[in-house]
Amino acid sequence: MDITVQPRLLQGKITAIPSKSQAHRLLICAAFADRKTELLCPQTNRDMEATADCLRALGAKIEYTGNGYTVEPIKEIAGSAVLNCCESGSTLRFMLPIVGALGVDATFQMAGRLPQRPLSPLWEEMERMGCRLERPTSDTIRCTGKLKPGKYTIDGSVSSQFITGLLFAQALLGGETELEIIGKVESRPYIEMTRQALERFRAPNFKTPGKITVEGDWSNGAFFLAAKAMGSDLDILGLDENSPQGDRLIIEILSILKSGSATIRVADIPDLVPILSVFAAVNHGASFFDIGRLRLKESDRVATVIQMITALGGNACADENTLYIRGTGLRGGIVDSCNDHRIAMAAAIAATACTTPVTILGADSVNKSYPHFWEEYRRLGGKL
Repeated sequence: MDITVQPRLLQGKITAIPSKSQAHRLLICAAFADRKTELLCPQTNRDMEATADCLRALGAKIEYTGNGYTVEPIKEIAGSAVLNCCESGSTLRFMLPIVGALGVDATFQMAGRLPQRPLSPLWEEMERMGCRLERPTSDTIRCTGKLKPGKYTIDGSVSSQFITGLLFAQALLGGETELEIIGKVESRPYIEMTRQALERFRAPNFKTPGKITVEGDWSNGAFFLAAKAMGSDLDILGLDENSPQGDRLIIEILSILKSGSATIRVADIPDLVPILSVFAAVNHGASFFDIGRLRLKESDRVATVIQMITALGGNACADENTLYIRGTGLRGGIVDSCNDHRIAMAAAIAATACTTPVTILGADSVNKSYPHFWEEYRRLGGKL
């Protein structure tokens, strides 16, 4: 689906959608709890549903009612299962160690760019500790065997999702299981989110709190916060300033970039880079460093951000470690989302500061995290 967005500021109130990062974690904990859990989550998306579907394949009963998820925990672990992760990296990287800890003969199905995203060194560590992993086809992974208790070691520099997966496995294995994280840890706030979820369910005993509200998502709220800072008259509701989500730093970073060009480390906030790049382009410019993990997202976000800014009449370039955005302003043009939801949404917000229309190719990529994005954009006065 392609959409053309007319240059126009937005106006109105918007409530942040539920955090998919937190929803993934709470769904998993609820699936292993002692009784039913209700997750208040008034919107869902493809990534959340991928995790819910994988847990259903393992034996959990999960229903989405419109207000949220009702999760009946797994009573009998499936001996074998097919788990469809769709395009969700979180789902795959969380569920691999979980099925390993359970000893399930599991086949994972993947779509989009997910088969190309890295699984090392998680793959090697799982094999060292008792599992066998193989790629029957380019878009499937089979996991057999069972992880054993003991000391696990993982390099934290590739993905915090590997650490989260092993933290879930550690809780399920119990006993003398230890996790050592070595190297430079990326996206540390996401690890803290996992620890908080496990604590709320009192893992390894997994006692349900009964009812939990999934908090508002700073990652997607960031698009409208940036639009507000770019001149739109918006009131963004439902974001907790004390959240463990690392992307709450968007407020501070927007303020810094509004004042002048700055150099920002983005290793812990890779999801903010597309919208921060747009904001920098229409302000004083910026340099974003520690960008290695951006190349491993739904698209190569170093390349696609440069492509987006350039297509809109701006100026951007990168070297191995730093993305440079010049504060030249944006004009408008045609942006290929490259099936990346955050590129599509960033381009839509860019339109509020452009002088000519912005056409977004693959605009339906927003369904990965924010299915109602275009509906909300139109409600706030956006002209599509």
